[in-house]
Amino acid sequence: MPATTTALTLALDPAVTDEAVVARVRAGETALFEVLMRRHNQRVYRAVRAILRDDAEIEEVMQQAHVAAYQHLDQFAGKARYSTWLIRIAINEALGRRRRGLRLVPLEDGAEDEMGTYRGRPPTPEDRAGTRELAAVLEAAIDGLPEKYRLTVMLRDVEGLDTADAAAALEVSEDVVKTRLHRAREMLRAHIEAQLGSAALAAYLFGSWRCDRIVAAVLARITAEATGG
Repeated sequence: MPATTTALTLALDPAVTDEAVVARVRAGETALFEVLMRRHNQRVYRAVRAILRDDAEIEEVMQQAHVAAYQHLDQFAGKARYSTWLIRIAINEALGRRRRGLRLVPLEDGAEDEMGTYRGRPPTPEDRAGTRELAAVLEAAIDGLPEKYRLTVMLRDVEGLDTADAAAALEVSEDVVKTRLHRAREMLRAHIEAQLGSAALAAYLFGSWRCDRIVAAVLARITAEATGG
């Protein structure tokens, strides 16, 4: 489902805080929940990707995490950032899914991701090959970490959360996050560690077509619940 003009505008406007959007959704502007999904789908994807590997399962868990967040918006007190609160929900959903070994009804297949750009120009085949190789090396290295280190690297180095937010999302102390991050970086080897800051964002990409698909599925579920369908 293509982004609505209002939702896309608000999602890209840093002056409109998550808390303001939450307040409007709770006041009855249900459609604006799309703003929160679009702002944080990439971050949720990376957190869930650190726990689950199957793409269809990852999207199912993301969908469930957004629905759970919507259903419990009245419990969001604003003591932590909305993104941190949402990531915690997503991590719990992913861990629960892995423990149960259950699957939801798969989302429908989407179209292929759209072409990006490379340094202001269309990427050449060589550009794409190099990016894919680097992304594959980074993903393999991160995937090989034990889960607690993988989650920490994903939130801190790949997603860019600060130590406090990562600690809140993982429900551990900031010292634990620092210790795990230091250990994880050692395990990733020096030459890969040097690449993480600038190149990790090329890995674990969450294309806009996937964002549209999850937004559409979640909004459909919310609407169905509201109308008793």
